[in-house]
Amino acid sequence: MRSILLLIALWAGGLNMLAGEPLQDTLRNVLQDTIQQVKEQPEKKMSWLRRTIRGFSYIDENYVEPQHYNWSAMVQATHTYDYYRIGTTGPSSQSIWLSPTPNLKVGPYFGWRWIFLGYTFDLKRVDVGIKELKQEFDFSIYSAQIGADIYYRRTGSDYKIRSLDLGPNINTDALKGEPFDGVSVSITGVNLYYIFNHQRFSYPAAFAQSTIQKISCGSWMVGVEYTRNSLEFDHNKLQNMIDDRLGPGVAKLDSGMMFNSVEYYNSSASVGYAYNWVFKRNWLFCASLSLALAYKRARGDAADEKKRRFQFDINNVNIDGIGRFALVYNNMRWYAGASAIVRAYNYRQARFAANNIFGNLNIYVGYNFGLKSSYKKKRE
Repeated sequence: MRSILLLIALWAGGLNMLAGEPLQDTLRNVLQDTIQQVKEQPEKKMSWLRRTIRGFSYIDENYVEPQHYNWSAMVQATHTYDYYRIGTTGPSSQSIWLSPTPNLKVGPYFGWRWIFLGYTFDLKRVDVGIKELKQEFDFSIYSAQIGADIYYRRTGSDYKIRSLDLGPNINTDALKGEPFDGVSVSITGVNLYYIFNHQRFSYPAAFAQSTIQKISCGSWMVGVEYTRNSLEFDHNKLQNMIDDRLGPGVAKLDSGMMFNSVEYYNSSASVGYAYNWVFKRNWLFCASLSLALAYKRARGDAADEKKRRFQFDINNVNIDGIGRFALVYNNMRWYAGASAIVRAYNYRQARFAANNIFGNLNIYVGYNFGLKSSYKKKRE
């Protein structure tokens, strides 16, 4: 554009010099007329989609450094922890606490701007069947304002009995710590959240490593979540273990514990607070806590066909909790850190109760590449 203006000015100047007008006056007049015409032209309005997308990503760069790269590659090691309590209620209540053998899963993750996709698997169990394989799938979208997590986890069947209560005056110490492969669990969930102070507080800086928090800051947030938890339970195998360890006829499982499978559905709305503490350049510690008002329902198959329609018909409202914690080092090119996510769910009705605590501890290292065009221009 400058070259065109200059050529026009020189051409006009040459003509005007022939007419006796100085070149510098001609150049000034041509440039002023051109600038005035540009100002008078109507500005092109951005589409509503582009305005919406830019709004999701808008941040105060005094507090948050935006991502300079389009792509990211990461390797992550994940330690999962799961605790399940199944029990009955009433004067003769029974309960069992189960958790799988601790395991470490590893896998690759790849990201493009807001989108992050990863898969982890248990290296020790790659030679077993698909039903026994511990695996996890995660899909995340993060922006300044909103975020979404979709996850699937299958925990396998290598559980142990952590605690067992079969009623008063029944000693169950002989069963504590015993392996129990009569249970298998899978979890599928979708989590959406909105950050209020998104211009100055960056949730992605803690959990997506896509930005850098420059100054300590916090924000309130709200979210919605839906989870489906499938539990397969072999009560006959548990009863046989009780008879073997404690003696035949010493204790019998309550009828409320005699089911083959159960599915829990959880729909919740949460409110919470998160804070990013920048204690050193490029270092960040984040703590986030949320309480959720959740609507619960469940369904399952009773061992006794006559009782099937009367069991596991839960319609309940409870308070659940979600905690997220992260320690991150990020210099924009390389990043490394650790994060932990803990979820707690509670189910309860007249004769049946269940508690579920599960989460991840992640350790990762990653590399960003593919510099954005705007930052290439700044370098040039």
